[in-house]
Amino acid sequence: MPLITYQEVIKSLNKKKREKHLLLGNGFSQAYDSKIFSYNALSDFVAETEDELLQKLFNVINTTNFETVMSHLDIFYKLALEFLEDKKLAKKILKAKGSLKDNLINAISELHPEHVFKIPEKASRKCATFLGEYLYNGGNVFTTNYDLLLYWVLMKNKDELENICDGFGKEYIEKDEYDPDFESEFGDLEWGPNQADQHIYYVHGALHIFDTGVSIEKEIYEEDYLLTNIKKRIDKKEYPVFVTAGDGKQKLAHILHNPYLDYCYKQLSTITGSLVAFGFGFGKYDSHIVEAINKAAKQKKDRLWSIYIGVYSKKDEKYITSIASKLKCKKVYLFDSKTASIW
Repeated sequence: MPLITYQEVIKSLNKKKREKHLLLGNGFSQAYDSKIFSYNALSDFVAETEDELLQKLFNVINTTNFETVMSHLDIFYKLALEFLEDKKLAKKILKAKGSLKDNLINAISELHPEHVFKIPEKASRKCATFLGEYLYNGGNVFTTNYDLLLYWVLMKNKDELENICDGFGKEYIEKDEYDPDFESEFGDLEWGPNQADQHIYYVHGALHIFDTGVSIEKEIYEEDYLLTNIKKRIDKKEYPVFVTAGDGKQKLAHILHNPYLDYCYKQLSTITGSLVAFGFGFGKYDSHIVEAINKAAKQKKDRLWSIYIGVYSKKDEKYITSIASKLKCKKVYLFDSKTASIW
C-alpha cells in the first residue's frame, strides 16, 4: 500500500480542524544540505581531531556516533568509580567527555553556512511557508536539532512569520532610585519575558542559546554575524545549552536540570490534537521523546490523538512500523517525507 503524501496529511488535518504541531529532527537540516548537516559530516570532522584522547577513544569503541560514545563513556565512568581504587581513570573519562562535547560544538559551528544570507531567498521563503502552516493555526514547532537553520529562517522571514515567538525577549532596565539623567535601556535577550507566547521550542538546546548561570540568553546579530558571535563565546569557554548525553534516560536527566529545556519538554508533553514528525527517526536514543508524546496522548481531557511520521525509504518505513506500538496515540500514520517540499 503506497504511503500517503504530506499534502494529504495537511489536507486531512485542516478538514478536521485539528490542532497540529510539528516535530523536527536531523532530517530537516539534511533536507537543506546533507553534506553539511549529516551525522557522517559531523563524525568525519570530529574523527580528524588532533585530540589524542579522543582518537584513542574512537579506535577502542570503533564508532564516531556521538550518542553511542557518550553512552559508553557513562558506563565506563560508573565502572571506574565502582571497581577501581585509583580514580585516575575516572578523571580521564570525564576529560574525554568534555573533549567530545567541545569537539561536537566546534564541528557544528565550523560546518555551518557562514550566515543567514547564504540561504537562498527562495528556499528560505519556502521553509517559512512550511512552518507557517503550524504556527499560524494554533500549533507549535519542536526541534531536537542543535543547528541554526530554524533560527535563521525565522530571522530572515520576520515579515511572513510576524508575531511568532521563541520565548526570548528584552526587558527595560530601570534604576532602583530615581535619576533624571538615566535613560531606560533594553537588557540582554533573555528567555522568560515572552514565555507565555512561545511557539518555538529547542528541546535539546541549540547553538545560539546560552546558560549564563543566572539566565538563559539567545545570541543575536550585533556588529558581527551570529555565528561569529557564537564562536567568540565558545573561545571564551562559554558553551551553548546542549544535550549531549548518551541514551534517552540520560538526555532526560540533562533536560530536567535546565529550566529552559525542562519547559520545552513539558510543553511537548502536553500538546493536543495531532503531531507531524519530519526528519525524526525515533531511534534507540529517543526514548525520552517517545515518553513525552505518550504523556501527551494519555491526558484525560484534551489529548494528543494522532501522530504522522515521515519516512524516506522502505527501510525507514519498516523500522517505524516495528516500533509504532511504543507510541500510545490513538492513531499512528506514516507519510512519504519526500513529498514535503520544505526548501
